[in-house]
Amino acid sequence: MSDPTLHVLEDPAAAVGDLLAAQARRGGAIVLTGGSSVGRAYELAAETEPDWSSAAVWWGDERCVPPDDERSNFGLAERTLLSRVSRPPEVHRIRGELPPAEAADDYDHALAGVTLDFLLLGLGPDGHVASLFPGSPQLAERARRATSGPAGLEPFVERVTMTLPTLLSATRIVFLVAGADKAGAVRRSFSEKVSNDVPASLLRRGEAPIDVYLDAAAADGA
Repeated sequence: MSDPTLHVLEDPAAAVGDLLAAQARRGGAIVLTGGSSVGRAYELAAETEPDWSSAAVWWGDERCVPPDDERSNFGLAERTLLSRVSRPPEVHRIRGELPPAEAADDYDHALAGVTLDFLLLGLGPDGHVASLFPGSPQLAERARRATSGPAGLEPFVERVTMTLPTLLSATRIVFLVAGADKAGAVRRSFSEKVSNDVPASLLRRGEAPIDVYLDAAAADGA
């Protein structure tokens, strides 16, 4: 079991941007995320370290939309990070334009033998992580590295997501969480008992260190 370390900061995105830049310098496989808080972290990471050529980037999950769709996690990273660095990383995106099962199979095969050195995650207000939602059948998948399925929150488009065993295999796990609407999920995920009803809490069953960077509003009650 891993005990999460909570870092309550005025600007958690800046701290995560620094962590991403440092990992880019070290190289290895970096797993990116989507969400409302992470774009600033990506912009700062690109500004701090423009050479990402030693790294490879992956995504914890993706909506099944084309890469130029405004809902695409890849598209967010392309606009805020990948297009801003002078030497880009090796990119392994989830091909959301494919049928969901085909995109999941493609990503599952691509992940074979990959060690995830740095896993960046957001946190949903319902405690979901990547696209593993409370009660979703994807949460029970143990044989695959990636799978597909419906979303548990808006936007209600099919998703491809890394499975729980894949997330647990990461060497280091970092969460970026901001906003008062996440405070309950923070408490349930990192302070209360591990539960299948709160998918993010399940990462505490692994051995990887978990660092949670959050603002005061998200930390309220944790």
